[in-house]
Amino acid sequence: MTGSPRTWRNTTHDWTRELDAGHLAQIRAAPASYAPGGVVHLVLEVLAYAADEAAATGSGRAVVRLHADGSVAVTDHGRGTDTRTDDQGRTVKKPVLATKDLRFFDRADPVLLPDGRPRRGLSVVAALSTWLVHTNRHADGAWTQRYEHGLPVTDLAAVDGGEPTGTTVHFLPDTSLVASGVSVPPLRRLVASFHPPLAVQIEE
Repeated sequence: MTGSPRTWRNTTHDWTRELDAGHLAQIRAAPASYAPGGVVHLVLEVLAYAADEAAATGSGRAVVRLHADGSVAVTDHGRGTDTRTDDQGRTVKKPVLATKDLRFFDRADPVLLPDGRPRRGLSVVAALSTWLVHTNRHADGAWTQRYEHGLPVTDLAAVDGGEPTGTTVHFLPDTSLVASGVSVPPLRRLVASFHPPLAVQIEE
């Protein structure tokens, strides 16, 4: 799709806003409210989007990699994050990390994740991470972008698009804001609760 972002329909995020600094600051000011389960809750926030893909395509799989430095990488093999070209010829990605998810963030009747806590969206993961790298492979191109404390610090950088479509969200939780560490057995039990069924592999 091309044209002005003002003409694009907002289904999950506001296409006209690349960054909502106030929204990110709101999350960082109340981490216990937005990530009450610490890192495990952040992992579930990311996996929820893979579950959405599974619902749309009929099946889904994801890999959660726990790194020695405390960072976590979640990779799915869905369609990738929507990316478009505006009327100025710029590549515009859906602002899934730096703005609120319109479906979930302000809901009075929240959608619950498998840990029983409200789903708020990927902006919670970005805001509560020291750094986050989002790599996206979509039918319209492949790119990566880095965020620090929720704020984008690089432009979109092209990457090899030869691999299948999908996304990787690799993040280092800010341990001054959220409890660190992931216990694998409880995480396995939680991810098994996603509906529709999502095949999740956990690697340490």
